Amino acid sequence: MILWGVLSVSLVLILFIVFRKKIGLSWLSSLGLHLVLAALGIYVVNYSGLSGDLYIPINPTTIGTVTVLGLPGVGLLLGLKFTLFNG
Repeated sequence: MILWGVLSVSLVLILFIVFRKKIGLSWLSSLGLHLVLAALGIYVVNYSGLSGDLYIPINPTTIGTVTVLGLPGVGLLLGLKFTLFNG
């Protein structure tokens, strides 16, 4: 019950901040663009042959990592895949 109360108050405060500061929904299109570019970056690395026989699956975790870290995130994922699964 307390959890639902905290979540409800948080949601109301976030909506208040978003609409009071006139941020609007432009951040949503920016996030969408970053997600598409992250998926495209992983796709290009997978199918260009740059990574050799390593393959990075395209799933929400890998796309989220590349969205947050940018293209160095692709290198991070390749390094993790190489060290953890090709050792």
